[in-house]
Amino acid sequence: MPAKLSVNLNAVAMLRNRRDLPWPSVTELGRIALSAGAHGLTVHPRPDQRHVRFSDLPELRALIDDAFPRAEFNIEGYPDEAFLALVEKTAPEQVTLVPDDPSQATSDHGWNFRAQAEFLRPVVQRLKRRGFRVSLFADPSPDGVEIARALGADRIELYTGPYGSCHSDSAKAANELEKLGKTADVALAAGLDVNAGHDLTVDNLPALARRIPRLAEVSIGHALTAEALEHGMAATVRRFLAACGW
Repeated sequence: MPAKLSVNLNAVAMLRNRRDLPWPSVTELGRIALSAGAHGLTVHPRPDQRHVRFSDLPELRALIDDAFPRAEFNIEGYPDEAFLALVEKTAPEQVTLVPDDPSQATSDHGWNFRAQAEFLRPVVQRLKRRGFRVSLFADPSPDGVEIARALGADRIELYTGPYGSCHSDSAKAANELEKLGKTADVALAAGLDVNAGHDLTVDNLPALARRIPRLAEVSIGHALTAEALEHGMAATVRRFLAACGW
C-alpha cells in the first residue's frame, strides 16, 4: 500500500498569523485537503504559537471527528510538560516527538537515541498509556535507530530535509536517498513502522516511495502549501497523492 499523506497545516497558519484576521482558515483548508483525499492532518504547535495556535487544535480535532472519522490527527513537537498536556487534551491518533529548540525556525535534526534514551523513555511510556501512537523524529542514519523500538515507540519519522535540499543535484540526492533507505531498513527490521517528512515534493516523492516501499506515511507542509498557491489545495493534494502512488 502506498504511503498515506498527512497535510501539515503550519504554513497555512503562518500565513494567517501575518494579520489579525481569520483567513486563510486553517480548519477550512484542512477540510479541503481531507475532502481531496488526504489521509490526515499534521500540526506543530510551538510554544510561541507563531504557526498553529493552541486554539486551532480543538477545531481540527472536531473537524476530523465530525466529518472525516477515518482520517488521523498527528501532533508533533518537543515533549515538555506543556506540550504533553496539550496532546493529552486534544487526543490525536499519533504524536511525533521532535528534539526542537523553541528558537528553531523548523525541525532540522532527529533524536540522538543513544544519548537521549532515558529522557525519551518515560515520555513514550506516558503517551502509550494514553493510547497514542508514538513516532520519533530520526536523522537519515541507521545508528541507534533500533533503540527507538526498545523505548516503546511505534514508528520513526525520517528527517528528509537533506534529501529535499538536493533538488538540483541528482547524484547527491541519490546518496541521501540511500541513507534514508538504509535507515528505514534497520527500523523496519527492528519492528518499527516508518514515516517521513521535511521538504518532500511531487518530484522527489516517487523515488523515496520506490526505495522504501513499506513507507507508512509522509507529512508534507511547505512544498504542498507553496503548490497550493498555484494549483489550489484540492488539486495539490491530488498531485501529492499521485506522487505517493495512489
